Formats: sequence, structure tokens, C-alpha cells
Amino acid sequence: MPNKTIYVSDDDLPLFQRATELAGGKLSAAISTALRRYVEMEEGREEGYDEIIVKVGQGAAVRKQRFSGILLGEWGRTAGQRNEMFRVYRSRKGKYVLHVERSPEWTDSMTRDADNWLTGLFSREALRTYLGLADSDWGFIQGESTIEVLETFEQLRGKVPDEFYAMITDLGGSPAVEDLDI
Repeated sequence: MPNKTIYVSDDDLPLFQRATELAGGKLSAAISTALRRYVEMEEGREEGYDEIIVKVGQGAAVRKQRFSGILLGEWGRTAGQRNEMFRVYRSRKGKYVLHVERSPEWTDSMTRDADNWLTGLFSREALRTYLGLADSDWGFIQGESTIEVLETFEQLRGKVPDEFYAMITDLGGSPAVEDLDI
């Protein structure tokens, strides 16, 4: 295996020592991993793609996931007591990424009865509650985020609102960067 000499400034020495610790004593593994990621992201950037980081999960189980892609579009809507945000990306490898965020779903003593919520909102009791003169209760279900990787653009049909699908259909196959020979 060939040896390469890397000169490190005194200021950067603590960084290299910490990288060695995190890599289990193998600095070359840390450097190779960092360089691989750097090259991948820079090549993607040159091709017009961005580094995308999305949150996935619910509550304490939320984690971040990262990929190289380009945003094709986003669509928001209200569904019941929560908001939904749909984002569709094309990945650098030509796949389609659907990221859906759903807000927390709130409920309270005045709007809990879906059939009579408007009547309840303008009732004397609601006014007393808003003024802080009466007790009230409320709760929510935590929001959640999901990610799904799809092989073809057509697989998005039925997973996103129809209007959104129609809006981004023409963007599905377009290259991120088109080189002009001019």
C-alpha cells in the first residue's frame, strides 16, 4: 500500500488527533471517508445538485438524513387539524425522493367535536376560555416526517396530491444542469 505524507499545521493538530480518536486510531480511514464525501458532494454541486438534509421520524426518534439532489417542487395543504408539506427531489443517481412533513395535530375542548366546532368556537364558554375566565384542556399528537425513495417519477402518482403531481410532471426528467455548446 503506498504511503502519502500529509503535513499538518500546529493549529490543525488537535483536529487530526480528534479525527484519529473517532476513527478508532486509524487516521487514514477518517481521511479517506472525508475525502470520499467531499469529492461526491463537490462533483454533485458541479452538476447542479445541492446537499439536502431532511428530518425523518417522530418525537424523540427524529433523525437527519442527507443526500445529493435537486428540489423539483413542494406542496402544502391542511388535512384535518394538521398541515402537510410534500417535497419532491430528484437525486443525483436519478431516483425520486418524496419527503412528507406532517405538523402536530392539536385538539382542544372547544374544537374536539368536529360536527359542532364552529358553534363551539363562538359559544359563551369559548369566549370565557379565551379570556382566561374558564378552564380548558388541549392536547396534540406529535408531528412526523417520512422519506420514500422511488425508482421512477410515475411512482409518485397517488403518493402526492394530484394537482402537485401535474405541476411537477414536466420537471421529472429534466437535467439539473444543461451544458450549452455556444
